[in-house]
Order: sequence, then structure tokens, then C-alpha cells
Amino acid sequence: MKSKILVIEDDPVIQAELITLLNGNGYKASAVTDFSATIQTIKSVQPHLILLDIKLPQTNGFTLCSQIRSFSNIPIIFVTSCTTDMDELNSIMLGGDAFITKPYNTAILLARIASLLKRAYPTKAQTSLAYQGTILHLDSSRIEYAGQQADLTKNELKILCYLFKHAGVICARADIVEYLWDNQVYIDDNALSVNINRIREKLASIGLTDFIKTKHRQGYTL
Repeated sequence: MKSKILVIEDDPVIQAELITLLNGNGYKASAVTDFSATIQTIKSVQPHLILLDIKLPQTNGFTLCSQIRSFSNIPIIFVTSCTTDMDELNSIMLGGDAFITKPYNTAILLARIASLLKRAYPTKAQTSLAYQGTILHLDSSRIEYAGQQADLTKNELKILCYLFKHAGVICARADIVEYLWDNQVYIDDNALSVNINRIREKLASIGLTDFIKTKHRQGYTL
């Protein structure tokens, strides 16, 4: 799902520039058009982040920031032509998360946006993978089938994780080796076969046979 960013900027040229920049970098951007109903727009759109100018019609960015903070902790980046230390201090005191002056550097602006979104909405780490009734527990390094479990070594877990993430696709031996050992030159290719055989033995112990299939001269697949 794309992160929604709301642009609160009254200069039509800059507004359009920001919308184009954001949409072109994987975000879903929109802009406030009725500045008498800015708060209502924010509550309606429910953006993940706001780009806020200070000089606005009918009100100003500082007042809006204070109002927003009364009901939301949404990340706010001030993007403004106001460049004094007092302007930046006020933005911090009122709850702004970043302060960027115009003309802004697009790379820095995008980096700040990405950083704030990552901090505000941390991705929940995936703890398990599932395929055809078999569950791979990433946090406990175990594989489970029909209520039975088997413990896995670190390498066995990594191999199964790779196969689960590419389920139904033939995974080349070279690709698995590179994923497993970071393409170290002196790894014996036979080491992968040894690990696969050990995994198959553990799968058989919990009632799974022929779960990992060998495709001659191609690789492995689930």
C-alpha cells in the first residue's frame, strides 16, 4: 500500500511540483485546495505524512501544526521560504518533525520523508511462512506440519526460507548458494546437497515426504 502524503502549499507551481515528485517516487500525493477547510481535509484524507508551508491564506503553518497536534501525531515536515532560526525553532516547539527551506533539494526532501515514515510506521517483522499446510517458524527456527515440529540449524532455516519465498518456482542451486553464503568463492557446492539431505530427513520425521523436489540440472522447488 502506498503511503499517502498531503501537501499543504498555496503556490500552485510548487504544489504541482511536489505532487509530481511524490507520485513519481511511489507515494500517493494530494493537496489541500480549500484552505478554509484544511483540518477537515486532513481528517478526511488521513494521510501518513504532511508537507506544510508556513505562509498560507487565512491561517499559517504554525497554527495548523498546533491544531493538528491536538488530535494526531502524524509526521509533519515544514517546507517553507521562511529561513530564520526562530521559524525553525517555532516549528520544533509546535510539533514539527523536520524543517526544509525552499528552494529544497529533492533528494534530501525524499530522504527525510522516507526516514520519518519508517520511524512512524515500523514494519512488523514477519515471524512465519506457510505453504501447503507447512509452517516455517522464523523466530524459533522450526518447521511444523500436522502438529509436529522439527528444529532447524541456521543454514537449514535460510534454505527453507528461500524456498518458501519462491514456492512453486525452480530455484537454481547457484542462487541458493549465493543467498546462503553470500557468494563466497571457496564454498563447496556439495555443501548445499548435504544441507538439503538433512532438511529432507527432518521433514520426513514430521511426516513430510517429497516436499522439496529436485529438478535435474536446474535446482530445487517446493
